Amino acid sequence: MEQYIMKGGAPLSGEVTIAGAKNAALGILAGAVMTNETVIIENVPKVQDVEYLLDAIADIGAVVERKEGNKVLINASTIRTTQVDNDYIQKLRGGYYMVGALLGKYHHAEVDMPGGCNIGSRPIDQHLKGFRAIGADVRIKGGMILAHASRLVGTHIYMDVVSVGATINIMLAASLAEGKTIIENAAKEPHVVDVANMLNCMGANIKGAGTDVIRIKGVPELHGCEYSIIPDQIEAGTFMMAAAATRGDVVLKNVIPKHLESISSKLREIGCEVVEEDDAVRVIGSNHMSATHIKTLPYPGFPTDMQSQMAVVLALADGRSTITESIFENRFQYVDELVRMGADIKVEGNVAMIEGVNMLSGARVVATDLRAGAAVVIAGLAAEGFTTVEEVAYIERGYESFVEKLRELGAEIERVSSEDEVQKFKYKVG
Repeated sequence: MEQYIMKGGAPLSGEVTIAGAKNAALGILAGAVMTNETVIIENVPKVQDVEYLLDAIADIGAVVERKEGNKVLINASTIRTTQVDNDYIQKLRGGYYMVGALLGKYHHAEVDMPGGCNIGSRPIDQHLKGFRAIGADVRIKGGMILAHASRLVGTHIYMDVVSVGATINIMLAASLAEGKTIIENAAKEPHVVDVANMLNCMGANIKGAGTDVIRIKGVPELHGCEYSIIPDQIEAGTFMMAAAATRGDVVLKNVIPKHLESISSKLREIGCEVVEEDDAVRVIGSNHMSATHIKTLPYPGFPTDMQSQMAVVLALADGRSTITESIFENRFQYVDELVRMGADIKVEGNVAMIEGVNMLSGARVVATDLRAGAAVVIAGLAAEGFTTVEEVAYIERGYESFVEKLRELGAEIERVSSEDEVQKFKYKVG
């Protein structure tokens, strides 16, 4: 069984280059099938979720070429079916973007219901509401989303809740609808903006992305383009937390500091130093971090995808902190793993109460989901002794070359597949 083995207790230091944003890549790559011309996407992260989506796109007949330097070429003129029902699409949440893309281009889509991490209920009702509003007949049958329209016509859509996935999905379909579509109470996350920018590069007419009102004027067709994906806000935040938890000094390159403001401000609040440059951020940890209170909120609030990593840092801060999770109800599954390492955390409802401790201790732990997996790795790097992390496939769904990047920062960590390799690692590092 694949796992990570590490010896913690040493500060991380050096430079790390952040990959392209996974969550933007999924929407952008789906959008690339909406033209019969060639689309070239740069800064595509080499993570499992993206690989699954590219395999699904190739499986329906599109030409998909992975080039050197994180570049992907897609030509969808050869698509032979709008039915996406393979193993690849079942394994990732963002597979539902294929519904919006195929519905917009072909007025028909049959896509398997999404998979992904078990972090709580993530209904797709807002997606379906948006598709129906622009003229599609949509239903769920046999575990698949079935959507069909004789024509798509723009309209006014008010989102009952802020949903990144629904905002992107409706934006994809509406780009090729007749007339104007207005999405109110739209999500404002950076990857929503990135998908809109890429569609505009393909000839779409989308305005207002990044605000809560997006206006889309449908166009008859889209064309090919070259586009580069933004840096990954969550990968950057994860390495920022790793620097803080290990009391290290890490420079993150290829980032957009504005996207990290909610994370940077909390790190400064607890006593870390955060220095921002044009496309880089430096985080210097502190030996005396203080408690704080976090509430996850849609962008520009503190990201739900960062709360487990922040919990590790707060577990080593002085005093009592709280994390209130307002997005997903099952996002504290990692707490038992941190408690196993000596953290003092109690969960009541959607609030985690964290009493800071002086030290964590290495243990055998499990990655319960993608971001929780990153959190227990950070805990292992900060802890005294050896830590093994199981179920690392979760982590590799969303982090490119995670182990390699940590090792470049001085971490003693390896990916192993047997108990013999674990013992060899322990013997080697002492």
